[in-house]
Amino acid sequence: MKLIITIDTEEDNWGNFISKGYTLENLKMIPVLQDLFDKYGVKPTYLITYPVATDESSIKTLKVIHADGRCEIGSHCHPWNTPPFEEETNAHNSMLCNLSADLQYMKLEQLHKVIKKNFGITPLSFRSGRWGYNQDIAKNLYKLGYKIDTSIASYSDWTSYHGPDFSDITPRHFRFSTEDAFIESTEGQLVEVPATVGFLQGNFTLSNFMLKNLQKKPLSYLRCAGILDRLGLLNKVWLSPEVSNSKGMIKLARTMIKMDYPFLNMVFHSTTLKAGLTPFVKTSADEKEFLKRIKDFISFTRAEGIESIKLKETLSEIK
Repeated sequence: MKLIITIDTEEDNWGNFISKGYTLENLKMIPVLQDLFDKYGVKPTYLITYPVATDESSIKTLKVIHADGRCEIGSHCHPWNTPPFEEETNAHNSMLCNLSADLQYMKLEQLHKVIKKNFGITPLSFRSGRWGYNQDIAKNLYKLGYKIDTSIASYSDWTSYHGPDFSDITPRHFRFSTEDAFIESTEGQLVEVPATVGFLQGNFTLSNFMLKNLQKKPLSYLRCAGILDRLGLLNKVWLSPEVSNSKGMIKLARTMIKMDYPFLNMVFHSTTLKAGLTPFVKTSADEKEFLKRIKDFISFTRAEGIESIKLKETLSEIK
């Protein structure tokens, strides 16, 4: 098993779909995070937005880390602040998948070009902002030369946020063709490495089926789902220190080791590194706890002999 850590590296303004006037204070915390990663031999993948890719200070910070081979830099598209700005700014259009294929391509191309120009690299890895991913995006990624997507959060449904439904997709990686981004194809040109979301119970398919059916029922059934969670009978866990504690993440990893999963893909936002910028970390105490969760988990993976790799390195790992 290998550990991948993919970080949505972005501007501060959580929930504000603005094309200018954003700030990037959270990027000042990246050296602190990277020091922790370096201590445990972790090589993160920073998936960067257009504001980060065009900010002089952010470029300098990330280029130093990248130059030493300590990280990978990929793309993370927020359509509301990635030119050209042809669409109406609203929640629906904050999902890249809801834009026309042509406009998607123009935005992806602009982001791709500024990363190449300002970092001197060709990014190979991508994640859509807000998990807004679809078939057209997959085709556009292929046109631009990307090799890996990580826009799918397994067992997650974003339709209530104007987004896609990934609720039947497992955390297992798969090759796919541009003809169908959601079906495995052994001859596929690209690789999907979903964000790791799973269940502490061994049978992911059965657990997901049970939870989905409970969520479709009246409120009393939702309460039942909560009771099952507290009893340890049906526990859905994100491999993310934003919403899961270190104990839960370690339990999920142990479950996936038993199930012979080859990759763990931990995800979080760079904005969560600084208190007050996201709903997940509100105080300085929360900030310290967030870093401790990361430390506890990567300490566990190191003790278990789970090697950390960059997202693009999955290409050489997949047989």
